[in-house]
Amino acid sequence: MNPSFLESLLLAQFATFVLVLARVGGLIATAPIFGTRAAPVQARALLAVAMSLLITPLHASQAPAGLENMLIFGKHVLSESLVGLLLGLGVMILLSGIQLTGQIISQLGGTAVAEGFDPLADENVPVYSQFFYFLTLAMFVLIDGHRLLVEALLDTYAWLPPGKAVLGRSFVDVFSALLGQSFLLGIRAAAPAMAALLLATLVLGLIGRTVPQINILVVGFSVNALLTVGAACVTIGTIAWAFPQQGVEAIDKLCEAVRAAAR
Repeated sequence: MNPSFLESLLLAQFATFVLVLARVGGLIATAPIFGTRAAPVQARALLAVAMSLLITPLHASQAPAGLENMLIFGKHVLSESLVGLLLGLGVMILLSGIQLTGQIISQLGGTAVAEGFDPLADENVPVYSQFFYFLTLAMFVLIDGHRLLVEALLDTYAWLPPGKAVLGRSFVDVFSALLGQSFLLGIRAAAPAMAALLLATLVLGLIGRTVPQINILVVGFSVNALLTVGAACVTIGTIAWAFPQQGVEAIDKLCEAVRAAAR
């Protein structure tokens, strides 16, 4: 066998593996569950390499041309990484809306000072934000969101084989849509608590004006604390009702954006 032919074949196989690893690594680094900081970096890297080794043989015959040029190859790697980042960050944006719900409830309920350190965000966040985020993360697993993300990643190779990834306006459009969807989800989930706490503030203000003997500050704090707990229970039901549909729609939109970029 011609040594130069064997060398070219091995180079093409390795280049295809690197391109697949770039897309898979972008997803693993940013997607919920896969990209959590609680998992060791070595474990995430091993998962990305293992998935890439499984995917690469399926596209070994589709190695792009011009891989000897490092500038062209670097451009391909960057484009592949952005496709993986699109899938992972798109779902993370939706989950961030739930943290907005916790921040709104904490501010209105007077419990914003009750913060805890979040190792995922590497900063202090309200307790309700952490609670709703992990609740949504559990629901993401229950609807097989991690499996849907992997299926979406595999589907992207049918539209954009390794080395064919391109950046399109559809990526910007879908991120804008997901940002708006995330904000609306956070407001919808916090709506029961917002209505109850604002109404309680209004009633307590009227009581304070009509019965000035009552220490409205002490009473108001206790009432707000009880209402916050009750409203949080209602918010759990709202999240359980709204998030599954929103999560599946978000993944579908991300797939459509990749498909549109391939046209």
